[in-house]
Amino acid sequence: MSIIERRRDTRMTWLISSWRRYACLLVYVSVATLAACDSKPLTGKVTIDGSSTVFPLNQAMAKVFRESNPGVQFAIEFSGTGGGFRKFCAGQVNIAAASRPIKSAEGEQCKVQHIEYIEVPIAFDSLAVVVNAKNTFVKCLTVNELKAMWEPAAEGKIAQWNQIRASFPPQPLALFGPGKDSGTFDYFTFAIMGTESSGRGDYTKSEDDAVIERGVAAEPNAIGYFGYAYYVANKDQLHIVAVDDGHGCVQPNASTVADGTYHPLSRPLLVYVSVAAAARPEVRRFTEFYLSPEGAKHVTEVGYVPLPRSALVRQAARFEKGVTGSALGGAGSVTGVPLTSFDDDEKERMRDALAR
Repeated sequence: MSIIERRRDTRMTWLISSWRRYACLLVYVSVATLAACDSKPLTGKVTIDGSSTVFPLNQAMAKVFRESNPGVQFAIEFSGTGGGFRKFCAGQVNIAAASRPIKSAEGEQCKVQHIEYIEVPIAFDSLAVVVNAKNTFVKCLTVNELKAMWEPAAEGKIAQWNQIRASFPPQPLALFGPGKDSGTFDYFTFAIMGTESSGRGDYTKSEDDAVIERGVAAEPNAIGYFGYAYYVANKDQLHIVAVDDGHGCVQPNASTVADGTYHPLSRPLLVYVSVAAAARPEVRRFTEFYLSPEGAKHVTEVGYVPLPRSALVRQAARFEKGVTGSALGGAGSVTGVPLTSFDDDEKERMRDALAR
């Protein structure tokens, strides 16, 4: 059987399954209700790799999902958004978790390997800029100050806090941040410097956000950044820093992410599901759970911001129709994507998809 014939068979299986379940999609409210739409208990294995930011959400979702589907096994890892895409486009995992949209080069690699994918926004996140709990002088930093601290020109030159602001003490500056395989690194450098991967290299780096958290917590003069959920889980060891983009100091929280005022460090979180894997009931149902009202509750519990309910319905319908490719440009990080974008900007595309 040729590659084209195999892809045609996969697509036909997908469409038959999707239309059979579409009525269930419009009314589901929980994993248990979803289970009622299928007659046989689920079995199989779901493999996920990618963003460390999305990792705690993946774990929380899988734990709850397995309570109603104990026959489904999960292998959830994190190697950074870039690392996850490499494995995904090589066909090694079913789902890539991402803290930024897919890049064009990554999309091309998937195309070369004949991996079709469906982009699924699952939540919104804010990047938390944090300092050590003993730090009493940093309450807010401007975007320009963050740039002065992290830009390539700062390497080997900006080494003390008073070089960032004259009123800061002449204490050594200890920087902790994600490594270059991290989508958080890509997004932060894009939002603050204007170009992905454009940052200094002389800092303590890791794709594991827990390593960054421990580093900042242990060093009195430290500053670092990672996904907001890691701050929520470690509030006693860290102080959060407000960010001023020219309109005043704003701290990240559900309200400032929802209304877009925590700018430019708010972003969508996504999963990318291969079309071939999505034809399997266990992968399809788990992806639907991400977009269910029950799944949205766990987004909040982890520390992220869920999509509006109407956006969840639209994105679920897009997934059920098997709409492939990226709705966010497919060129990597983008800033200024509002929480409502998956409500309004997708309407025309959704109508086209449903009319096919």
